[in-house]
Amino acid sequence: MSESRTIAVVTGANRGIGLEIARQLSAKGLHVVLTARDKDKADEAAKQLAGPERFVYPHTLDVTSQESVDNFARVLESEFGHVEVLINNAGVLLDKEYQAVNADLDLVQSTLASNLYGPWRMAKALIPLMKKHGGRIINMSSQMGQLATMVGGYPGYRVSKTALNAVTRMLAAELKDSRIVVNAVCPGWVKTDMGGPSAPGTVEQGADTAVWLATLTGDSLTGKWFQGRKEIPW
Repeated sequence: MSESRTIAVVTGANRGIGLEIARQLSAKGLHVVLTARDKDKADEAAKQLAGPERFVYPHTLDVTSQESVDNFARVLESEFGHVEVLINNAGVLLDKEYQAVNADLDLVQSTLASNLYGPWRMAKALIPLMKKHGGRIINMSSQMGQLATMVGGYPGYRVSKTALNAVTRMLAAELKDSRIVVNAVCPGWVKTDMGGPSAPGTVEQGADTAVWLATLTGDSLTGKWFQGRKEIPW
């Protein structure tokens, strides 16, 4: 693989917003590593994106497993030698029937494993591969984790996204001299398996801001949260 190629990793990319992010990035000429927990689903998703001058590489990855992430990082280093973009899209919504007062803490723990520890684990594993050329880490958050508008319901999901925002800020501050920028994105309420059919947004709209951040030039935007390409309060 040529050192001139821009390598982008998208987690949870076999469907929904993740698949659309992979589609848009590959259309812009990036080499996209499309990941999913299920090998067949990753392979099928990559086939959907196949086309002239589009480079999409399916890989199996479970972001809740340190072993899986470590193995994945070793494969990336061996196959490409570097990574420029990490989009932490993989996530779950498990506790929509609960509130904080009656939360199922086992579901909260499972939610944190995917939505918080997963992106954090991925960032730690891939930062060394970004330091050579600089990089962009984009965490897919949610307005449900926004402290300024916080209400009840969906306790594990809300806490996981609020905590992911905090990790975004910390990583941005710690990496400010490394040419690695770290930002969060709220894709909005989008028609996906998670968002449901009543959502007003399309997957194209949900993917747009993450793709915009992934392909921006310069490294002045870091430690911020965006929706619709505009900064929003934490």
